[in-house]
Amino acid sequence: MIRILTAVCAVLLSVGQSAAAEPVIKIGILTDMTGIFSDPTGPGSLVAARLAVEDYAASPHKYSVSILSADHQNRADLGSQIARRWIDVDGVSAIFDLPNSAVALAVNEIGRTMNKAVIVSSGGSAALTGSACSPTTVHWTYDNWALANAAVSAVVKSGGDGWFFIVADYAFGNDLYSLASGLVVKNGGRVVGKASHPIGATDYASPLLQAQSSGAKIVALANAGQDMATSVKQGQEFGLAASGQWVLSMITTINDIHGLGLASAKDTLVVTPFYWDLNDETRAWSKRFADRMKGQYPSMMQAGVYSSVLHYLKALEASNNSNGDAVVSKMKEIPTNDPLFGIGKVRSDGRKIHPMYLYAVKKPSESKYPWDYQKLLQTISAEDAFRPPSPECLLNGSSGLSGSGAR
Repeated sequence: MIRILTAVCAVLLSVGQSAAAEPVIKIGILTDMTGIFSDPTGPGSLVAARLAVEDYAASPHKYSVSILSADHQNRADLGSQIARRWIDVDGVSAIFDLPNSAVALAVNEIGRTMNKAVIVSSGGSAALTGSACSPTTVHWTYDNWALANAAVSAVVKSGGDGWFFIVADYAFGNDLYSLASGLVVKNGGRVVGKASHPIGATDYASPLLQAQSSGAKIVALANAGQDMATSVKQGQEFGLAASGQWVLSMITTINDIHGLGLASAKDTLVVTPFYWDLNDETRAWSKRFADRMKGQYPSMMQAGVYSSVLHYLKALEASNNSNGDAVVSKMKEIPTNDPLFGIGKVRSDGRKIHPMYLYAVKKPSESKYPWDYQKLLQTISAEDAFRPPSPECLLNGSSGLSGSGAR
């Protein structure tokens, strides 16, 4: 029997009136509590959502907010089962986070047919604002297209014209390579080579030596998780950065850097829409987060949960209607504004846009305090970072809701 980890946290919000007089809105944090994405999402995503609800409660408001959370175990069928139960039985009005693109895409369709908001903070598939877009879905923090585009455009502008790709040989890695290599050429760079490796490899000597001998200025890693961490570590041992090559990890979180340590990750280039130490506002919020996470600082995904929950609640106040299409329409209408991403907007296709940043990982001698891991090299504007609205999405987004379960 599959055990579903479900925690319910009821946060009663009352300003100037009793909690009993306030209608209750229920939101769900559907995440990876124990698996491969649990460090940058998981328990920290739930903490981020709680912080957003607390900040919503600090101003006059209409609703009490109850937060449900569950572990989808990186299974689309289980994620779908939880989402349907939340909506049908528990009365959840919006589902957030959704690491793992397969889970996010499955829940996206449930939100469409059942007219409930789905706000994806952690899944990376750009199809959510393309072929699979929905009038009840917002894609919040990042997508794979934006990470690749921001990385390529920033690095090519900095002089990185020759690229060698190390690619995890499965759908994710090959898709990322196809996307990024095309963007390299589009931005005026050159692809000088490619080496593939199986997922879960432990020895990257062959692809790293090919990259080293290629003469490429950039060694781009189209892999993630442990594959990325091991190839970065072994790249240091082979002296890629020391010999003048730039190692670019195309998908990296601060949790990856923390796990590797600065001695292994130093000088690696990373792209992200959020870094906890960017400014006074991000630092103040991240300290609140770390105090509840035993000193762990937030990832871009966890920051996205806070930002998206807060904006959803503002839009709910403004629309006074918990139907997914109504709230998402209002989320697109009013500007986004929070201490982590600043002022921004949700486009008509459901894509939330904000600047992206190119960082280099610091050397151990450059780090002055805990989690002081990155130095800013370049800012990519929101308009330049994200893919323009897709004609596919304009067609799908205008098709409205489908199915007898819409409500």
